[in-house]
Amino acid sequence: METPLLQEHIEPNLFKRSLLESKKLWQIAGPAIFTSICQYSLGAITQTFVGHVGTLELAAVSIENSVVAGLAFGVMLGMGSALETLCGQAFGAGQIRMLGVYMQRSWIILLCSALVLLPIYVFSPPILILFGQTSDIADLSGKFALWMIPQLFAYALNFPIQKFLQAQRKVMVMAIVSAVVLVIHVVLSWLLIFKLGCGLVGAAISLNLSWWLIVIGQLGYIFATTSDGAWTGFSWLAFKDVFDFVKLSLASAVMLCLEFWYLMVLIVITGHLTNPLIAVDAISICMNLNGWEVMIAIGFNAAISVRVSNELGAGNPQTAKFAVMVVSITSIALGVVCMAIILITRNDFPLLFTSSSAVAKEVTKLSGLLAFTMVLNGLQPVLSGVAIGAGWQALVAYINVGCYYVVGLPLGLLLGFTFDFGVEGIWSGMIGGIVLQTIILVVVTSCTNWNKEAAQAESRVKKWGGSTGED
Repeated sequence: METPLLQEHIEPNLFKRSLLESKKLWQIAGPAIFTSICQYSLGAITQTFVGHVGTLELAAVSIENSVVAGLAFGVMLGMGSALETLCGQAFGAGQIRMLGVYMQRSWIILLCSALVLLPIYVFSPPILILFGQTSDIADLSGKFALWMIPQLFAYALNFPIQKFLQAQRKVMVMAIVSAVVLVIHVVLSWLLIFKLGCGLVGAAISLNLSWWLIVIGQLGYIFATTSDGAWTGFSWLAFKDVFDFVKLSLASAVMLCLEFWYLMVLIVITGHLTNPLIAVDAISICMNLNGWEVMIAIGFNAAISVRVSNELGAGNPQTAKFAVMVVSITSIALGVVCMAIILITRNDFPLLFTSSSAVAKEVTKLSGLLAFTMVLNGLQPVLSGVAIGAGWQALVAYINVGCYYVVGLPLGLLLGFTFDFGVEGIWSGMIGGIVLQTIILVVVTSCTNWNKEAAQAESRVKKWGGSTGED
């Protein structure tokens, strides 16, 4: 059984400290990044295959994947992220048996949330039309959304499982399962969409099956190994303190959903522009690529969340602070590399996603904004991971509302429609919101009293652990 983290002796030399912390971060971030890329690639690869079927089909799958499923993804990931705070700090404090109970509570909450979200899938055509999508795109997107309902319930089980495993640093298990499923998904998508000519039906079958294989594979590992004592079987304790658990889950969901939906709104707004089919396809391709890079940042988000929560739970506040500094520098450097790749290949990469020269030309025009967004992606998700690890979800939710929806979104609408800059103006304004939010989070993190955060973590572990009746 893994033991609680102990106060670690760290070399006084800054370079050696940085290398040691970087090694710890990459041990978590490397497999987590790989897992995120593999799982994101499931939808992205489906879009790529469908993009060679037709422009209407590509728009329909892009809208469903980015807006309908994207909304559900944001809610489920956000609700599940409460476990990053609770499981991470409990693991750091040595309360190993509580992790399985927390995961079961999260399953209950997320499955109920999936039922609440179900009408959005069922009534997606009129909802999309209300937000300005053309009827042909909305109708086909709605049909595809109905076929993708099984994915919604896979999300509800998957995210608590992942947070459960991440808190224990068992990220390699997730990476292996995701890699195997990705290979199956590519072969199955090619077979159903191209070879058998099943089109969107084949895409839905392949995508649903792949997400459920991920859930089954991870659960198989947990049930077979008991995860070093963190899983002790199903327990009625999962139904205790559900209301308090819901409050933390909702704060996590609001915080992350406001971030995930922000750029998804860009696709919806683009549907109001002249020639929306070309514009939607172009921005969807950009968001597809942006999403891949975000998956790298999410890996660092997971890593810093685990490091901060584990160290605060173990009473090591200065180690948590140093981890934040190291991961911030690392992720920014990777963001700059991604920006350079986009700018160098801006005339070539669009052809991987579409056969339409008009769409490819529009994507090339947007490559500068895409490149700058990738730099921001290097730091912003990391700061959100710090917030999750420390339990600041409610504070960051308020910051996100102000920066994204009071500043960024109105500015984007002003530039895009009033000043007639089109999709470039909409995106530029929304980038302004991300920049403002990032600056505020940098200030908040820099001014944090980490000793106080460690004391709050100890109080949180006692509160949640003490209410279960387990020693």
